Amino acid sequence: MDEQYDAIVLGTGLKECILSGMLSVSGKKVLHIDRNNYYGGESASLTPLEQLYEKFMGANAKPPPDMGRGRDWNVDLIPKFLMANGSLVKLLIHTGVTRYLEFKSIEGSFVYKGGKIYKVPADEMEALATSLMGMFEKRRFKKFLVWVQNFNVNDRNTWDGANPETTTMQQIYEKFGLDENTADFTGHALALYRDDNYKQQPFPQTVEKIKLYSDSLARYGKSPYLYPLYGLGELPQGFARLSAIYGGTYMLDKAVDGLVIENGKVVGVRCGNEVARCKQVYCDPSYAQDRVKKTGQVIRAICLLNHPIPSTNDSQSCQIIIPQKQVGRHYDIYISCVSNANMVAPKGWYIAMVSTTVETSNPEAEILPGLQLLGPIAEKFIKVYDVYEPTDLGTDSQVFISRSYDPTTHFETTCRDVLDIFQRGTTEEFDFTKITHLSLEDNE
Repeated sequence: MDEQYDAIVLGTGLKECILSGMLSVSGKKVLHIDRNNYYGGESASLTPLEQLYEKFMGANAKPPPDMGRGRDWNVDLIPKFLMANGSLVKLLIHTGVTRYLEFKSIEGSFVYKGGKIYKVPADEMEALATSLMGMFEKRRFKKFLVWVQNFNVNDRNTWDGANPETTTMQQIYEKFGLDENTADFTGHALALYRDDNYKQQPFPQTVEKIKLYSDSLARYGKSPYLYPLYGLGELPQGFARLSAIYGGTYMLDKAVDGLVIENGKVVGVRCGNEVARCKQVYCDPSYAQDRVKKTGQVIRAICLLNHPIPSTNDSQSCQIIIPQKQVGRHYDIYISCVSNANMVAPKGWYIAMVSTTVETSNPEAEILPGLQLLGPIAEKFIKVYDVYEPTDLGTDSQVFISRSYDPTTHFETTCRDVLDIFQRGTTEEFDFTKITHLSLEDNE
C-alpha cells in the first residue's frame, strides 16, 4: 500500500467506480479503497433478502417465509433506470463494461394526472392515441413533437421563428398553444426536469432532452429505459473489473482514517499506520465530511409487493412520475418498479421504490401520493437520506467529491456529475476513443 499513485478513489458507489474505470483507462495508476466489505456504498444492491431486513429493522429481523428464497432477491437501495440512448449506456458500451452485464428494457413509462396514471406518449402515433389530452390538444402536441424532432440549432430554417438564445421554453409552449397539463408531462415525464425552473431558460436544452427520450424509446420500443438483470449492484463491479484490467488496485473492508494534506493540497490517504501517497483523491461525501455541505434530504421507500402496480397494464417493470404541480409540491415524486422479469425478486414478487426531495418536517406524508398508487404493500422500508455536495470544485486541494444521489429514477444526473468531476480532475473531457475493446479481449 505504501506506494505512489496518480489517484486514490474512496468508496465503491457507482459514481466512484465509473471514475476509477475512466481514470485507469486514461492511463492513470489508481488505488480504489472502500471501508465496507461490499461494493456499491449508498447505491448498493442487497442480497439475500435477509440483508435488507437486518439493515432496516435490526440484527434479528427475518423476512416472512412466503417471500421465497432470500437469495432470489436483489434489492437496490437507490434504483435508477438507464436511458437507452443516454450517457451512461454510451459510457458502458465505450468502456466494454456491457460485456459483464445483461440489460432488459423497462416495460412502461407512466405519468400521473388528476388522480390517474397514464402511459407517457413519446411519438406522434402515441400522441394521437393517448387519453391524456383532448383531440385538439393532441394535434397541437403532435405539431410540437414534429418541430422538436426537426429542430437543429445550426439550421435557421428549423427554428420556425424561435431564437435559441432568447426564446424560453415557456414561450415555446405558448407558441404551440399547449396547455399546462401538456407542459407538465412534457417537462417532467419526457424532459425529466424535477421542478419548473426550466420554463424560464432558453428552450434548446429542453428540446435536446425530449429528443434523448424519443431516441431512447426508438431503440427498444416499450420505454426508453433499460435496467441490468440482477439489479444495479452489477454496475459498479463491472467498472471495477474494467479498472483492474487497466491496472487499478482494489481494497475492500479497509478503514480510511483521513486525507493527508500539505500546503492545502492532498498528498495521500491515511489507513491506520499506513499512508498511500497520491496526487489526487476522488471520493463520495462520506469520506470528506469537512469538505461538503448539506443541501437537503431525499426520502426513499422500498416497497415489496406481491402484484404489479395497478393501472400499469400489469407491467412487470415500469416508471411513474408524479409531476409536482399535480400534488401541490415543488419537486416531483418518482416511482420505479422491477420484478422477477429483471431477476431481482422471486416469481410473483415486485420491488417498488417511491422517492422525492424532502420539503416538510413530515417526509413520510410527502410520499403518500406515490404509496397510494401501489395497491397493498407487503412490507416497506423507509429511510431519509441527507444530500451533500462539495463546498468547492477541488481545483486547489485536488480532492474531487461527488454529489449525493438525487431522487430521480434515471441516471442522467449521475452521469453529468461523473463527467464533470472527470473534467475538473484531469482538466480535459473524457476521450472515449482511448478505450480499445481489443485490450479488454486480450486480458481475458
